[in-house]
Amino acid sequence: MIRSAWAGGVLAAALLAVTAAACTGAGTRESGNGGNGTRTPPPGGKSAEAQDPQTTRQTLSWKACPPPTPAEGGSSGRAPGPDWECATLHAPLDYAKPRSSTNSIDIALIRAKATDRSHRIGSLVFNFGGPGGSGITTLPAFADDYQKLRTRYDLVSFDPRGVGRSSGVTCLDDRQLDAYYAADAAPATPNQQKALVERVTAYAAGCERNSGKVLPYVGTENAARDMDLMREVLGDAKLHYFGVSYGTELGGVYAHLFPDKVGRALFDGVVDPSADPVQSALAQAKGFELALTNYMDACTRTSDNCPTEPQISALLKRLGDKPVPGGAGRDLTRSLATSGIAQSLYSKDFWDYLTEGIEDAENGDGRLLLSLGDAMNGRGQDGRYSTLQSSLNAITCADFAQRYTAAEIVQRVPEFRKASPVFGEFMAWSLTQCTGWPVKGVWQTPDVSAKGSAPVLVVGNTGDPATPYGGAKHMAQELGPGVAVELTYRGEGHGAYDSGNACVKGAVDAYLLDGTVPEPDKICS
Repeated sequence: MIRSAWAGGVLAAALLAVTAAACTGAGTRESGNGGNGTRTPPPGGKSAEAQDPQTTRQTLSWKACPPPTPAEGGSSGRAPGPDWECATLHAPLDYAKPRSSTNSIDIALIRAKATDRSHRIGSLVFNFGGPGGSGITTLPAFADDYQKLRTRYDLVSFDPRGVGRSSGVTCLDDRQLDAYYAADAAPATPNQQKALVERVTAYAAGCERNSGKVLPYVGTENAARDMDLMREVLGDAKLHYFGVSYGTELGGVYAHLFPDKVGRALFDGVVDPSADPVQSALAQAKGFELALTNYMDACTRTSDNCPTEPQISALLKRLGDKPVPGGAGRDLTRSLATSGIAQSLYSKDFWDYLTEGIEDAENGDGRLLLSLGDAMNGRGQDGRYSTLQSSLNAITCADFAQRYTAAEIVQRVPEFRKASPVFGEFMAWSLTQCTGWPVKGVWQTPDVSAKGSAPVLVVGNTGDPATPYGGAKHMAQELGPGVAVELTYRGEGHGAYDSGNACVKGAVDAYLLDGTVPEPDKICS
């Protein structure tokens, strides 16, 4: 998803469990710059071709997977089934010093082997976005959607550097994070704005204190180099890739660095690589506003009990003045409710929860919206937080050089409020996320130009709130002539392949399994 705000798109499977428990229990970036952005050399100064032989010759030791850790969102304590095995890839922390014995980072991998071994193509590597999403937890959760792909591919995913089991970034403890996410994230007065900046600065100091060693090295270009190392160690001549949300940006950067190593690649829920953080946040505000409108229109066709936007805005204002109980001694605040509403717009499957949650909150019961907000923030039912949001911040701030002051944001708030009365101010103030960050970013926008790459299938969803539809066209343009093949899905929710649309799934499967490229500008409804 877009990195200037919410990163809940990778949590759909976990959210179903969280919201079900709440109902039954007691009582965001982006731009291949095409020459426009400021560029710096890749981290470490090495050419994209210069993987160190000492690391590429390593042998992975695959074993039964342990239960996911709380840092990966593994609060259920259940290990993946017997089809899954896990291993650790040893990568240079700093690619400028690949042979240093003290310069290494362990990347956690997971895979399920192809079922038709005689027709196996290779590995299909997944990144589900965030940035900050754990592939170790997400791939097994969505595995049923990929059974056809598994016939000819080993399904592989990973916790990127700085995420989950791969030296996941931590900033505050669980109790401190409860307070941090409950605090007002859309300040109106100078004193409130000062308090927000102080909170964000203290958060950044906590990240440096607890994870300072890895912060300079968690950026997307290093993650792309890790994927190329992964490709070699897995024994694949080309990287076959399935990128969702931020995973499309990571895939674009990989294609730029290693165009001759791109195999069959899907970009789904596409990040716009031509937008700076302000443009990304504004586009996302508009995207969530569109999704909210689509939800309300659909609701009124089937129910008489549907919220209106003025009603939602009024509820949020009341929660800002007086939170309502959310269960277990916690309150539903305006910030948590706004995150919960946004989380419910990632999939039509959650729309009924949104209707119920808003009605409950108006009647003084904040449990359901609080559960939705917790899912957005990576909080498990046990009160433990994953590294999702802290990793998102760390990766974003290692990538982007922009740092915005409160005064600059105040000037932009009216534009954001116009884009979305519900989400606009929150999106504007999310631009403080790198305030006080101890590491400088390396780009204004990422370069994803990939001359000479194999075709990349780029799928845009017209109703996507987190990665608005226009991002797919911009990604196609930035990849360069003859690289992208565009497909449009006229639907709702974040991404397209997991929507259940047979047209999208058929086109993607035909490309990944058989190499059949869809006709240009194909449309699925």
